[in-house]
This record gives sequence, structure tokens and C-alpha cells, in this order.
Amino acid sequence: MKYRYAVVGYGFIGRRHVGTLKSLENVDCVAVCDINPQRLEEVRGIYPEIETYGTIDQLLEESDINGVIISANNNQHKELVIKAARAGMNIICEKPAAMSVAEFDEMMEAVDQAGVTLTVHQQRRFDKDFQTVKKCYEEGSLGDVYTIKSSLYGYNGNMHDWHVYKAEGGGMLYDWGVHLIDQILYMMESPLKAVFADIRNVINKEVDDYFNILLRFENSVTAEIELGTYYLSDQKEWFERHWYMGGNTGSMYANKFDPEGKIVRTTKLLENVNEDQDKSAKSYGPTRSFGVPEPGLIVTEDIPKVETEHIEFFENYFAALNGKAELLVKPQEVRKVLEVMEACWKSAETFSSVTFESSVEAKV
Repeated sequence: MKYRYAVVGYGFIGRRHVGTLKSLENVDCVAVCDINPQRLEEVRGIYPEIETYGTIDQLLEESDINGVIISANNNQHKELVIKAARAGMNIICEKPAAMSVAEFDEMMEAVDQAGVTLTVHQQRRFDKDFQTVKKCYEEGSLGDVYTIKSSLYGYNGNMHDWHVYKAEGGGMLYDWGVHLIDQILYMMESPLKAVFADIRNVINKEVDDYFNILLRFENSVTAEIELGTYYLSDQKEWFERHWYMGGNTGSMYANKFDPEGKIVRTTKLLENVNEDQDKSAKSYGPTRSFGVPEPGLIVTEDIPKVETEHIEFFENYFAALNGKAELLVKPQEVRKVLEVMEACWKSAETFSSVTFESSVEAKV
């Protein structure tokens, strides 16, 4: 069968969704809904074959569709998903799925009652940088991993459109944090045990533009996630991804979304000796513990090459609708990310670590 989908919300990502649906086999975008008449006029100019609607009620009543992609502002997701579910639509919702766990539970109740499917557009599971780090972790390339650092920095505090308004669901934890947390949880097979977070409004009045999150897992891995839109540097390509992972047999780093980096190892561990050691200047850095390595001590290997594209999210989704694949982004995973985000807010408000126990199994 050919799936007939509508895009609800024709902003930056909504425009991309229309193009993506048009590019897929046995899928088409046949309708667009947006409350802004100028955007609908743009749709009619580019895609004269696409129906346009000013409200989701009109769309669901008049259009012949199988499903929807919800790409409206974050604070609108709950209402739009519930209406679409009650109309019998299968749903892809933009991230974050909801503004809270409680909202998501209401949405899933409507989805379950209607017997439709809901997934969330966590397409950054297919980022090349993340998949590279994930491959190193899963293959045990670094031995027993103890730390993972994931960071992203921006230019001059830039935030855009409705993302600067709290009432619209703005802020960087909702915008990018949901992706970065989802990546770590998707990679880690161990239960999360504790969360500590520092979330700040550095130059934006209403919403957060910096966060630093520590996630401690049962297997003793600590993951650090840092994002700052006003974390400035004159380094070239600063607005890119930065990863570091450390294990007991090596380390790795990967920079940029199309990653460049190395696996780094030592050919000889330092020995603890009691007698006098070489006091020559060449052995010293800031201290003897951080001295200049002798030639040949540090060796490198190329990081693995991983080929992956965001379109794979949609290929998996429609294969799952056809019963040919397992849905990649599951509701219980979405809910766990929201639980972690709520733990982050609590930690930041109380200046303390939050013990984490996920309740997704009981709720979804």
C-alpha cells in the first residue's frame, strides 16, 4: 500500500519532513497543516498537488490520510497527538514528545485506546559521530569504559524563533538535550542510577542556553553531556560535535558531525619505582605525572568508519508499519528520556544528585 501522510507544522523541520516523505517509495505527503496562512501559501507554490489546512480539526475531518507527522511547537504536541490518535492516525511526533512525563502518559493513553502507533523523531541516533562512538563502545575497543563525554557548542548565544520562549517549550534542554540524552541511553545497556545537572540561563532571559549533565550507570560508566550556545571559542568549526571516551586499554576522540578522530593507546604503562628517577628537564611537563611522553609511547589507530543517514529513521518506521522491522524508537524509550530530563531539572533546582529509577515498564 502507499501511505498518505500529512505534516502538521510547516516550520524549519516541517519543510524537511515534506521533502523526506516525497522522497520515499510507497509514501507520499498529501497534506500540510499550519496556522500561518503565509506558510500554506508557500506550500501551494512549491507543491500544488498538496492539500493545505489551517487547523488540525479540518485536516482530520476532510483529508484522506493514513498518518501524520507532528512538527509544531513543543507545547502543542500533546493536544495534536491526542487528536490525531482519536482520529485513527499513526503518528510520528517531533522531539521532545511532550513537556513532561505526565503529558506523555496522557498521549500514550489516547494512542493505546485508539490502537495506533506513536514514535518520536529521534533521528540523531543515525548521526555518524554518535554511531562511531557507539561502535567503539559496543566492540570493546577501549576495554572497560569509565567515561564518555558528549558536547556541543554554539555561536554567540544563538537561539531562534519560538525556542527563546518558555511558554512555547523553548530552551536547549528541550531542543538538543533530548537528542544528546537519548543517544547516551540508546548506547548504554546498563541501568541509570544517578543524575546530576547544572542548567543555566546565561544570556537568554526565559530559557536555558547551557547545561552540564552527569549520568552515572550501574556498570560504573559516567557520561557527561555539555551544551552551551554562549560557550565561545575562536577555534575553527567550534560549532561541531565533540566526543571523548576513556577505557582501561585506550581512549578515543571524535570531532565534527562527520567525525574526525583517533583511538589513542600507550605502548607501556608507567612504572611505580621508589629509587631516584630521571630529573632531566625533558621528562617534565607541569609535573612529572604529566610529563612529555617519550617517542613511541603514544600510538594511534583510525576510528571506525560508519555510514549512516537520517533517512534510515523513516525507512525503519515504514518497514515497521508493514510488519517487516521492529520499531526503532519505542514509546518506553521516549518516556525514559523524559524521566531523565525531569531528573535534570530537579537536580539543577536542588543543587544535588538525584537517584534515578525508571518506571517505564509500569507506565507504558
